[in-house]
Amino acid sequence: MPTPARSTAAPAHTAVRPPIVPRTAWLDARTRRRQPPPRYDDKVVAVFVHHTDSPNGYDCADAPRIIRYLYTGQTGARDWDDIGYNFLVDRCGTIYEGRAGGVDRPVTGAHTQGFNHRTAGIAALGTFTAGSPVPQPMVDAIAALTAWKLGLADVDPRTMARLTSSNSLSRYAAGTTATLPALAGHNDGYMTSCPGAALTARLPEIRATAARLQGRTAVTAPSGTLTGTPQAGFRVLPFPPSTVMNNTRKTDRRRGR
Repeated sequence: MPTPARSTAAPAHTAVRPPIVPRTAWLDARTRRRQPPPRYDDKVVAVFVHHTDSPNGYDCADAPRIIRYLYTGQTGARDWDDIGYNFLVDRCGTIYEGRAGGVDRPVTGAHTQGFNHRTAGIAALGTFTAGSPVPQPMVDAIAALTAWKLGLADVDPRTMARLTSSNSLSRYAAGTTATLPALAGHNDGYMTSCPGAALTARLPEIRATAARLQGRTAVTAPSGTLTGTPQAGFRVLPFPPSTVMNNTRKTDRRRGR
């Protein structure tokens, strides 16, 4: 896919880019694997939030090591081309660059099977099932990152986005157009409990904060409710992200499907 041209027109609603730690902080030459060039979409119109299903009690200074471990597992044992998430956020609110290609570019990730195109994946380091508190700095950082990333395409994080499934292993059959939240949980597009009940419960707050950071007041179109017909017999499964991701074929991972 050719590299998209950069737009010179500023969107109507933008947010300040938050500090983002580059890949070089967690990925060294010894660990880095050869990979094909990044793939790009024309823009990002939605964000999917994940949790990494890893321990919560880590020291934030260890976040680069944890991300490196995730990268090694995905590119090693699972034979992925790169880490699937576009961004990762630790419990202290530090944002890390994930998948290669440029944080300000619409890089096609490998985080939500069937809905990797025109979306960005943000992973919260930890496990946020029911009863697990989500640190406020993490919530605030996800909101700031969402505000900036969606603002690049003038997308209101409180609205809905029309996305077309590219893979029938997702919640929607390939070719189905679904209307999903512009800031969605992984479980909106895939049969999983990710990002956990506790983090899912914070998504409305994150949407509202992100919209405020974009300088918005009234909700702007497109809005609406969830649409699209999930595939018959599909139900939410309590799979950790590692299990869900392991069901992705390598060719699909390369193509961002």
